[in-house]
Amino acid sequence: MKKADVVEFFARLAADNPHPETELDYTNPYTLLVAVALSAQATDVGVNKATRRLFAEVDTPEKMVALGEEELKQHIKTIGLFNTKAKNVIALSEKLIADYGGEVPADRDALETLPGVGRKTANVVMNTAFGAETFAVDTHIFRVGNRTGLARGKTPLAVELGLEKVVPQPFRLHAHHWLILHGRYVCKARTPECWRCVVRDLCAYKPKTPAPKRGATEA
Repeated sequence: MKKADVVEFFARLAADNPHPETELDYTNPYTLLVAVALSAQATDVGVNKATRRLFAEVDTPEKMVALGEEELKQHIKTIGLFNTKAKNVIALSEKLIADYGGEVPADRDALETLPGVGRKTANVVMNTAFGAETFAVDTHIFRVGNRTGLARGKTPLAVELGLEKVVPQPFRLHAHHWLILHGRYVCKARTPECWRCVVRDLCAYKPKTPAPKRGATEA
């Protein structure tokens, strides 16, 4: 995608949604970290449902450790891989207490040393909690980056590095939220809704999906 087209691409997404935000519910950097860690292979809606009561009671690493792994499992048992996730959340909470005074570090490398926290989770926390210009490449961004031609790559890291190179100011801070939301609601995996896409003429995806016929059920 040409530089001018990239600028126009993000200008349109920004105009369509000036203040994009994560759809995960959280109250502070710690609960955001936990929510993102729980969201792997799960929907934001499902995570929010499971954490609503949890975060009302537990909003610090100390409270999480006091809650304990078995009680945490009861809160998050509706989320996929909840056994492993509960173990990781307790372990990362213990590490935050031991190594960071109970505070979430504003450093991607430090975040990646926490149990169950990979680069994507660290990037989300850095961006959403601390305002860093990071690009957390999930399945949606990976698809949008490749499908549109914005940042092609065979791995999430390749797409992330591609975005680092091409996304211009003033769009870098919110770019990853725009791309996630675009992939989640418009540029869908099975049937992209090209007929209502604000950047369809800039997109490299050739077989543009036509609008469904009146009365037809959308895929």
